[in-house]
Amino acid sequence: MCFKPAECTTAGGGPRLTATYSSVLICMRDNMPELPEVETVARGLQAVLPGTRILGVRLGRTDFIDDPAAIQRDLPGCRIAAVRRFGKFLLLDLEHPRPARQFSLQVHLGMTGQIVTCPPEARIAPHTHLFFALDDGRELRYTDIRRFGRIRILANGARESLLRELGLDPLEASEKEFRASIWSRRARIKALLLDQHVLRGIGNIYTDESLWRARIHPMRLGEKLKDAELHRLFRAVQQVLKEAIRLRGSSVSDYVDSNGEPGEFQLRHRVYMREGKKCFRCSAVIRRVIVAGRSSYFCPRCQAAPRVARKKKKVNSK
Repeated sequence: MCFKPAECTTAGGGPRLTATYSSVLICMRDNMPELPEVETVARGLQAVLPGTRILGVRLGRTDFIDDPAAIQRDLPGCRIAAVRRFGKFLLLDLEHPRPARQFSLQVHLGMTGQIVTCPPEARIAPHTHLFFALDDGRELRYTDIRRFGRIRILANGARESLLRELGLDPLEASEKEFRASIWSRRARIKALLLDQHVLRGIGNIYTDESLWRARIHPMRLGEKLKDAELHRLFRAVQQVLKEAIRLRGSSVSDYVDSNGEPGEFQLRHRVYMREGKKCFRCSAVIRRVIVAGRSSYFCPRCQAAPRVARKKKKVNSK
């Protein structure tokens, strides 16, 4: 079940249906939100939250919150300076009345996380666990059915540590940086693209779609890819992510935006979840293989498999 917040409004208090980015919710039952979905949320909140001040905090279930007492103690009085995406995380940059106490609120939406702005009298959706009263009269609410999300305060030092731990942002990296990050590790290319220490933000959907566009098999070793192949892959990753953001993400489950409308990029999927169907490019049958513990969809004709088996056969024949 996914709650479509008909009660949510625009920044000026108008009806929800007139909103462009008044609030955004994610509801991903079977899939974690990836870079395009989180970017959609961040852009929506960035359009309406900066400049507002948190007046109070009310909590429900707190087993997904690191140090709930600190949330209630430290956030009232803070001004929301910005909302941005970092990898698959949302960061709400906060300015405390005491300048020495600048920090961020990190939000990971998990599988069913929703974050919306609503009037305080709006109906409270079940499984709403966090309420921020804002000085413009609205509330910022976090709802999470399965509570696989995570919320925590990041002080300046912890924030910088997070930035160092994760890899390149695929939309900000240069082709040279992208190539170096892939060549520096001996692993399957699918595993490398999923590794948040290599590239932050990409998940299963956009990895499979990017590899299909670049005509690269998910089991190829990253360090064995040629310059021309990495050039194609770099372009494919950026194109796929930008298209998905423009279409407000993939609704492969029950993800909807603040207007109760699904994303549209799932209509552009060419391999993801298409096992047994014909390839859009060559009409071969799409197959599925497990790579890095994840289902990987590919075209056996367009994305030639690595030649490991042939090499072993030659060795045995000797």
